[in-house]
Amino acid sequence: MILVKVGGSLKEAGEVLDELARFPHPLVLVHGGGPEIGAWLGRLGYESRFVGGLRVTPPEQMEVVEMALTALGKRLAHGLFLRGRPAVALSGRDAGLLKGRALAGLGRVGEVVAVRTRLLLDLLEKGYTPLVAPIALDGEGPLNVNADTAAGAVAGALGWPAVFLTDVEGVFRDPKDPATRLAHLTPRDVEALKAEGALQGGMLPKVEAALAALEAGAPWAAIARGRRGILEEVLAGRAGTRFSRQG
Repeated sequence: MILVKVGGSLKEAGEVLDELARFPHPLVLVHGGGPEIGAWLGRLGYESRFVGGLRVTPPEQMEVVEMALTALGKRLAHGLFLRGRPAVALSGRDAGLLKGRALAGLGRVGEVVAVRTRLLLDLLEKGYTPLVAPIALDGEGPLNVNADTAAGAVAGALGWPAVFLTDVEGVFRDPKDPATRLAHLTPRDVEALKAEGALQGGMLPKVEAALAALEAGAPWAAIARGRRGILEEVLAGRAGTRFSRQG
């Protein structure tokens, strides 16, 4: 039983969907949707703006964000169904799945403060794979949540390992040298890498999300490149970078 965070781009989704469909164990999936959201906002004349890696989401843009994520989730779920794995596309609106809290200064952007896992467990028991879009709810309505952050929160609530699939093989001490992949890291190791300047750019939010999953209750987390066979390799410790509280 693992939770897998998958990216939101459908351009490279085929191989990842093949991998998820053939995985022989229960899965809960959380998906992003940055490219899809950006494309829809651009079509409607909105400018995309980011602060600290988070998409600023004014209230008038939130409906577009939710529409894009919902439609993408349905397409991903259909792709899994066509490959033999029945999936149900959800968001945090469904049965109050994700309770959120707004982050100051970013509009309708939030974080997850509580996860109601009953719906996920019921679907799993009936043989369905839940596929969750990172929309949470607060007292004023839907919130746009970073997908990595949402995945960590859901994994922690379930007490399941979290695997963050991305476009790189894991964390490297030197990103230009494939021989420097770090197979295992603890929170203390991460702090040392930050101090060295070895963690930068787009990898840093992924690492922070993996550590947040541990903090929320996941037994371990991993970052790995989405490709055929990757989940079994990660479980066996042969691929990606695994994070745990202890060495």
